Amino acid sequence: MRVISVFGGSHPRPGQPEYQLAYELGRRLAEAGLTVATGGYIGTMSAVSQGAADSAANSGVIGVTCDEIEGWRPVRPNRWITREIRYRTLLERMAHLVAKNDGIIALSGSVGTLAEVALAWNQLLVNVIPPRPFILLGEQWRRILDVFLAYAPVTESHRALVQLADTPEEAVALVT
Repeated sequence: MRVISVFGGSHPRPGQPEYQLAYELGRRLAEAGLTVATGGYIGTMSAVSQGAADSAANSGVIGVTCDEIEGWRPVRPNRWITREIRYRTLLERMAHLVAKNDGIIALSGSVGTLAEVALAWNQLLVNVIPPRPFILLGEQWRRILDVFLAYAPVTESHRALVQLADTPEEAVALVT
C-alpha cells in the first residue's frame, strides 16, 4: 500500500473551488491505486477523503486525528475515513503525516498547512525522512515560494526538494 499524505486547510466547504480541487485530487489518487492520508477532519481533509472514497478504485482513507484538535474545535473525524490513527497532540499528528507516507501533496490552507509544509521540507532537507515526492498544488504556492525564496538563503538543491503542480492530474503524475 502506497500512502500519500495530503495537507490542506479546514475552511473550504462543498461547492467552493478549493473543495472541488481537493475532491478531484482524492479521486485521482485513489484511481492511481494510492491510499490517501489526511488530518481527518473538515474542509480540504474531508474533500480529499470523500474523493478517494467515491472512487471505484477506493484503496482506503487514513485519517490522522488528535485529541488536542477536538478539544480546541468541536469536530469529529470525517465519515469517509476507513482507518483512523489517533494521537494525543497536534505535534504527534503532524509528525505522522509528514513522515509516514510515500509522498506528500499540499493544497491551500492556513497556518497549520504552512507548518506542515515547512516541517516536511525541513525533514527532507536534513534527511530525517528519505527522499520522496513533495508537491505543492496550486498557484498560491508558486507565489508564496517566490516571495519566500526572494528573502531566504535556500540553495538550488534545497529548492529542488519541492515540486509545483497546477492541477490534480499533474500532482498525481508527480507522485506516481
